[in-house]
Amino acid sequence: MDMEAIAALAGQQGGVLHRRQLRSLGADRWRVRNQVTAGRWSTRGRHTVATTNGVIGALGERWTAVFECGAGAAIDGVTALVHAGLTGFDAGRRPTVSLPGHYHRPEVPQVDIRGIASRRAGELLEGLPRVRPDVALIRAAEWAASDRQAALLLVMTAQQRLVRVEELPALAAEMKPHWRRAFIATVVGDVARGVQALGELDFARLCERYRIPPPSLQVVRELPGGRAVRDAHWDNGLGVEIDGVQHHLGLGPVDDALRQNALLIGGDSTLRLPVLGLRLHEAELMAQVREAYWLFERRATRAG
Repeated sequence: MDMEAIAALAGQQGGVLHRRQLRSLGADRWRVRNQVTAGRWSTRGRHTVATTNGVIGALGERWTAVFECGAGAAIDGVTALVHAGLTGFDAGRRPTVSLPGHYHRPEVPQVDIRGIASRRAGELLEGLPRVRPDVALIRAAEWAASDRQAALLLVMTAQQRLVRVEELPALAAEMKPHWRRAFIATVVGDVARGVQALGELDFARLCERYRIPPPSLQVVRELPGGRAVRDAHWDNGLGVEIDGVQHHLGLGPVDDALRQNALLIGGDSTLRLPVLGLRLHEAELMAQVREAYWLFERRATRAG
C-alpha cells in the first residue's frame, strides 16, 4: 500500500478518495477496513473514503458528492459557481451535481442531484469534475428557488466577472432552459448590455401603461462639476434614473452619489429604479413613480 501516494492524492481531493483509486494504490477493501477500524480513516458513503476521521472541508464534500453519484456526475449550478470563486451568495451545504439523462440517478443524502438532457461539448473542466461557470450559471438560474434568486445569481456572477457577459445571451438561447426561459433571456440580455437602456422608450411605454403622463427623456442638466443626464424628467421637478448593472461596478456608486447629490442641492429630486427591480417588481415600482409624480404635480400647482 503506497501511503505516500495515497496522502498526495487525498491532498488534491480535499482529503477523500474513491475506493477504486485506493485499490489502484494497493489499498484493497481489507486494508481500508483496517485503517477505518483503527480510527485513522473513515467512510463517507459507498464509494468514498476519507483519510481522516474528522471533518472534511467544502472541496472534500464536492469530491464526495461526485464519487457517490457515480459515472457522469459533475458539480454544477451554484456549487460550480462558488467553486469558481463566486462570493456573497449563500449556496447552502448541499452540493449540486448534474447527471445526464442516460445515467442512473442514485439517491445520495445531502446532495442535490439534477438531471440534464446531455452534456454540452467542452462544458466539463479538469480536476474536480465540474461544469464551466457560464453553463453552470444558466442552469443555476433555471434551478433557482425564485425569479428573484435567479436574477441575483445572474447579476452577482456578472459583477464578479466569472463569465463573459457578452456571450451569455447566445449561450442561453442555445441551452433553452426548460424553466423560466423568457425571464432568463431577458435578464441575461440586460446584464450583457449593462442594462443602460431599459431605456428611454421602454420606460415611456411603462409610464403609458401605468397612466403616468409622458416624461421628457435623456434630459441634460448643467451642474457645477459638469453635466448630468437624467433618463426621464417631468416639468414638475421629478426625475427618474434607471440603474443598470454598470451602476454597481467599480466607482459607479461613487459617480452616482456625486451626481444625485448635486441634483438634489440644485433643487431636483430623482427616483432611482434598478432595472432588475423593474423586472421583478414592476407594478410596485411604477406605483411609486405614479404617486411621486402626482405629489410633485400638486406641489408645483400650489407653488404656481
